Amino acid sequence: MATTYREYIWELPVRITHWVNALSILTLSITGFYIGAPFLYAVSDTALPMAAMRFIHFTAGYIFTASVLFRIYWWFVGNQYARWNQFVPTTMERVQNTVQCGLFYCFLEDEIPHSPGHTGMAGISYAVIFTLFLFEVVSGFAMLHLANGGGMVYAIGGGWMLDVLSVGTIRMLHHVFMWCIWIFVIIHVYISWHNDIIERNGLISSIFSGYKFFGSGH
Repeated sequence: MATTYREYIWELPVRITHWVNALSILTLSITGFYIGAPFLYAVSDTALPMAAMRFIHFTAGYIFTASVLFRIYWWFVGNQYARWNQFVPTTMERVQNTVQCGLFYCFLEDEIPHSPGHTGMAGISYAVIFTLFLFEVVSGFAMLHLANGGGMVYAIGGGWMLDVLSVGTIRMLHHVFMWCIWIFVIIHVYISWHNDIIERNGLISSIFSGYKFFGSGH
């Protein structure tokens, strides 16, 4: 007899940072596009679209920075499904899970390997995306450091990058990595729906409730 049970997988801080990151990325992308290629112009001394867009962009950037840093902190204090070793395979079991995931997505395996939290491949992809997040944060602070003519916070946050890369290169990579993040978002949404349908474990709803559903045979 098969029974179904639910398990608490995604803690509240994980769910909150997930959605804060998502909304921040959307806001930063829209305002960033405008800042790079403005199409609205000031119609009066009080209606300044660029000033408004920059303010929104910077505010979203600060929120995004705090969310990313807090999620990294949660790698070390969260439950077993939120920990850093879910993103970097440190055991043979996680390595095998990653390999099996790769074979499944290459149509060489019929079933996706079971994993209550992140699969091995998902974990690695999140490690990569958080690396891109951190670059976007640091490069953003580097450009703020230049625009504001210095400042200790901006220098620590990313101003040092100006000693390593040119401003043009930083701007280009800031833009290119934004597109890489959106490619990840599209793939992430597709695979989430795909796996939810295959496993019937409430994967999509779990990012709201924290719970996933599993079956057991008796």
